[in-house]
Formats: sequence, C-alpha cells, structure tokens
Amino acid sequence: MNDIMNMSRRDFLKAGAVLGGGLVLGFRLPFAGFPFEAAAAQEAPYTPNAFIRIGSDNTVTFIVNKSEMGQGVYTSLPMLIAEELECDWHKIRVESSPVDPIYNHTMFGPMMVTGGSTSVRSEWERLSKAGAAAREMLIAAAADVWKVDKGSCRAEKGRVVHKSGRKLTYGQLAERAAKLAVPTEVRLKEPARYKVIGKPRHRLDSPEKVNGKAEFGLDVHAPGMLTALVARPPVFGGKVVSFSAGRAKGVAGVTDVVQVPSGVAVVATGFWPALKGREALEVVWDEGEGAGLSTAGMREEYANLAKTAGAVARKDGDPDGALAQAAKRISAEYEVPYLAHATMEPLNCFVDLRGDRCEIRTGTQFQTSDRNAAARVAGLKPEQVNIHTTYLGGGFGRRANPQSDFVAEAVQVAKGVNKPVKVVWTREDDMKGGFYRPMWYDRISAGLDGSGNLVAWRHTIVGQSIIAGTPFESVMVKGGIDDASVEGAQNIPYAIPNVLVDLHSPKNVVPVLWWRSVGHSHTAFVVESFIDEAAHAAGKDPYEFRRALLARHPRHKGALELAAQKAAWGKKLPAGRARGIAVHESFGSFIAQVAEVSVSPKGEVRVHRVVCAIDCGRFVNPDTIAAQMESGIVFGLSAALHGAITLKNGRVEQSNFDDYPLLRMNEMPKVEVHIVPSQEPPGGVGEPGVPPLAPAVANAVFAATGARLRILPMTPEAVLRAMKSA
Repeated sequence: MNDIMNMSRRDFLKAGAVLGGGLVLGFRLPFAGFPFEAAAAQEAPYTPNAFIRIGSDNTVTFIVNKSEMGQGVYTSLPMLIAEELECDWHKIRVESSPVDPIYNHTMFGPMMVTGGSTSVRSEWERLSKAGAAAREMLIAAAADVWKVDKGSCRAEKGRVVHKSGRKLTYGQLAERAAKLAVPTEVRLKEPARYKVIGKPRHRLDSPEKVNGKAEFGLDVHAPGMLTALVARPPVFGGKVVSFSAGRAKGVAGVTDVVQVPSGVAVVATGFWPALKGREALEVVWDEGEGAGLSTAGMREEYANLAKTAGAVARKDGDPDGALAQAAKRISAEYEVPYLAHATMEPLNCFVDLRGDRCEIRTGTQFQTSDRNAAARVAGLKPEQVNIHTTYLGGGFGRRANPQSDFVAEAVQVAKGVNKPVKVVWTREDDMKGGFYRPMWYDRISAGLDGSGNLVAWRHTIVGQSIIAGTPFESVMVKGGIDDASVEGAQNIPYAIPNVLVDLHSPKNVVPVLWWRSVGHSHTAFVVESFIDEAAHAAGKDPYEFRRALLARHPRHKGALELAAQKAAWGKKLPAGRARGIAVHESFGSFIAQVAEVSVSPKGEVRVHRVVCAIDCGRFVNPDTIAAQMESGIVFGLSAALHGAITLKNGRVEQSNFDDYPLLRMNEMPKVEVHIVPSQEPPGGVGEPGVPPLAPAVANAVFAATGARLRILPMTPEAVLRAMKSA
C-alpha cells in the first residue's frame, strides 16, 4: 500500500520552490553620519546587508527596508535600484532587511518604519544612488580586467560591455567589484533615459503568493512551537482580579495558563486547543471607568464641545465678522464613527526567547519600536533582538503601533512559558480590543456674499488625538493642536479670505491609532461635502465652484479638471443616476474623484463608477498607482457604506465581518484611474485614494435625491432618514 501524506494547499505549493545564489557583493550607503564603505570593512559599527547583493549566478538580490503589506514596495523600490544598476529584471530577488540604523527612515528620523505613504518618497534618492554606485563599481571592475578606460565601457542588462564588444556578467565581476572603494559621488540618469521607472511592471511578490512560498506571520512555524491566545478585558482599561485555570488546563493540548499585563494567556499545542482552552478559562475582571462608555454618551459630549471655542489651528482674517455680514449663511454638523483596521490577516507574533537572544517573526510596520519594546520586556539589549519581517496581510497603520502591543504581549507570553510561542489574535480579539480610527464630530459654518462667493469659513473639530502619548507628540502637537487631527482642514486650498479652524481633543480609554489616510479620512469628508453644500447654496455647479476657488492651486485644479473630463461631468446620465465630485491633497499627492451613484427606494446606495485622477509627481510603477487607487477606493467605500465601531456599556458591539462588513464583490464599482503627468517631487499613493471617496459618493447621493448625508456610514436607514428630512 502506498503511503498517503496529508499536506495543506500552501505546503503542497511550496514543494516546487527552489532557492539558490551566493552572497558576493554588498555595500553601505551614507545615513546618520555613516560614510560609504565596502562590505568587507569589518570595523564598521554595524554590519548589516545594505541594499544589493549579486550572486555568482548573476542573481541580484535587493534588500528592502519597507514592509510589504500589499502596497507593492517589493517591486517599486527594486525598480529604483534597477533603473540605475542596469541589471536583468528577470534575475531580481527581494528579501526584507534586518533592523539596523542603515535602514532607518530618511524622513521620520532614527527609526525603521513603513507608513505615511512615504516608501518611494523617502527612498527615491537613496536607492537610486545605491544602484548607480554598484553600477560604477562593476564598470570599474570590468575596466580593470580589460585594462581599458572606464569611459569605454557601459552597463546593460546585467553585463558590462566594452566598445569592442567584449562582455562580462555582473556575476563574473562581483567579487572583484566588492574590493573596490564605493564612489562618494555618482551621477543619476536624466528622466528622459529611464528604462524602468515610469514603466508598468508586474509585481515581484506575486509568484510566491500564488505558489504558496510566501510567508505571512500566520504561516510561521518552528520546532517545538506552542500557540497562545490571550483573554483580554471586555472593557478598555479593565484589569484581571483573579482567574481559575482548572477547566482551561483540562482541555486536551493546553500546556500552560499564564497571566500577562494584557490579560491571561492560554498556551497550547495548536490554535484550536488554545481557543477552546480560553473559552473554558474563568476570569474575574475589574472593568474600571471604561464600563460607562457608550457611543451615544460620547456623541452628546462631542456635540456640546463643538459649540465652544477650541484650540486654534488656523485663523485668517475675521471669520466671525465676515459670517455676521454675509448675505447668506449655511451651517451643518458632521459625524464619523470609530473605525477598525480590519486587516485580512489578524495580528500574530512568533517569539523564541532564549537567555541571551530573542528571535521574532511577525508582520510589522514599526520594526525599531517593536524591537525596543521586545528588548525591554525580555531584559535584553536591542541588538540581542532579531526581528524578521514577514509579509503582512494588511496593515493600514494597525501594525505600526508605538505601544508595540501585539509584539510586547507575545514576548511576555514567551517569557512566561520559556518556550517558542506564537501568539495569535482572532479577528474578534482585534475588532473588540484593538486600536481604532477616532470618532469625530464637526461643526461647520460658511458665509456667501451677494454674488455667491465664499467669504467666511468656520470649522470646529472634536475627536481624540492619535499622537498624544506617542514618540511623535513633541513634533506633531503644538499649542494643543494635534496636526494629525486637523490635516486636510487647516490647509484647505480654496480661496476664502476669512477662515477659522479649531480643535477639541477629549480623552477617554478607547485606544486610537492612525488609520489609512489618518486625519484626512474624516476632514476630507467634511470639507468636500460642505464645499458642495456651499456650491448649491450659491446656485453654482459643484465642479465649476471648486475650480474657480483653486486658481492659486494648480495641482488641485489639474486633478479636478482631469477627473471631470474623464467622467464626462455635465453630460446627461441614465435616469436615476447622479454624479458627485471631490478633490483633496494628502501625503504629497493631489486626487480628484467623481462617483456615479444611484439610490434604491429602500435607501441602498449603489456606486456604479468611480473616476480617479491623481497627480503624485514623479512616479515609479503606473500599475502600482492604479492598484493603490483601486485599493483606496475599496477601503474608503467599505467605510463609507458600512463601517462603524460602536460601544455600549464600555463594550465594542461589533465582532467580525458579519457585523462590520467589507465591500462585497457585487458592490464593487467600475474604477478608472488617470495619472496627471508631472515632474514634481514624488508623492504618496498608498493612502491618498481614500479621503475623496466618501464625499464624492455623498455629494452624488445629494445630486440624486436632494438628501445630504452628514453622518457616516451611509446605511439604508441613514439614507432614508436623510431623504425624509430633506
């Protein structure tokens, strides 16, 4: 009888994976005072791989210092190097970098982090110079072999070619090139000579995500590894009073039950026994002051605060005086709820803690913070902690937590059981006990003169600060203003002579964190919805009204015009359909979106088409831009139509995708993405697609029904209420 081997689909696909190649060439790049130096220089204060390795088989490995969570950095960043290196794209490999100062963020200071839509923006120059320096070293090595002048040689497709026709591959030259001094000055290509940058490229990480080789955090397995789930308080700020582990330990497979600062961990031989053991665990909680929190109570508190003056974020002219003298005044209140990150891969972290070292494998956006937190918990030095960054099944900011909650907790558990352990959060764990985009309440007024021109704008914002208590507070909170709370509101581009934006930052125990597009996610909805209200109050077309107010902001205006043109703004639509428009700047990019919608008699909003125009300056991969705009639109539409985290008696009422739904395939609109040609510095693309979506849809609903949607999400019940009161 033949033996039958049971394999998972992923393990089956992995069976075909083949690895190879040797380490031949590496070099450092200047950062934080470190000079250029050859990889062989052992006296360096740090000895990481830098960004490039070339194998004897001509394979080029790029070490990427950003986390790949679906946004495409494992392709776009190698494209920057490949453009200057002149390597063979088909022989490229990618691996994640270790945690080391050489890989620190060039914009955010001494930390390794992926976020803020900065990956390409922060690495364009550094990685381009890396590729150019390696190219020049390889050319110099070939010239030395042939005893010719460097100027008679050129690099192309992974080879150095002499004008006589002689050729040497990079693999043949790597060892010799590694012995040369790294050039301190290199000349980068003019954009007109680009062969890679700006051209569509298929993603390098796609094959291994298809064949099962890709390792996400949940895939991590090690000999002797245990799995743990943590019972956390049902109320934010709660604490363990006591627990009884008897029933939990009676579950087959449960090996340990240990208390950690975040709760009580049930450790077992696998996920299922850990889950069943946690269900059997008996815990008495001190719920604390958080037990009294409710969405209704917070809404009342926020609404009252919005009627009072807050900390001033921006003041131009005399907005109160201009409002008092305006020919027409309009005002409104807007509300948006707490939102979960809802990553497709729930949180997880593998830890192998030994006496003098700690090995961690996880999907993280914030390696430096997580390593430091792990070292504190383990009682080790940071250099004794090694973090290997796996693929991330979504991040959206949740895996860039300054508190390093899921990593620190996993180290605590590993410390308690003294064995390799993977701590897994269920989706319910993170939905009910994670971090959220804050709930916001906005009160806004505008004044128009007799000709329908905007003369005054007054905007009060109420919501928790996501920066207070983080390492960024000293930089981003000035005069009581958390910049992340008002971004997109304090720098509105419209030509309005009298503007006031102020802020209240109430505190409570609900944990909040940056969420894809951060403050822009709520301020764009309010500003672009209310500018639409102003346009209709003035009796003007919403597109033309915006366009006239953007004369001094050509990039906003350019994106707005392109989106309107491609969407055929002003042309008649089929009966029952209407268009809405919005434009917004965030993360160095300018995006306009036109949404085409219909509303059913039951109040169901259907988005049929979204036309998106983006000016993100110089860009690397147009395919990535299109994918990220589509992704942002899906993400934004999920929140706009469905997303809301609510609390009652201190408890989060949502638990999984059944009551916190994502956009379904049958709800997906047709999306068209158009790129505005630009030679401006590169902007971000991971987050800017989110902010304009909700206001574009809400404005389209108004155009279709005459009902203003000022409260998100746009549920059928909310739409019917708005239609009834319109």
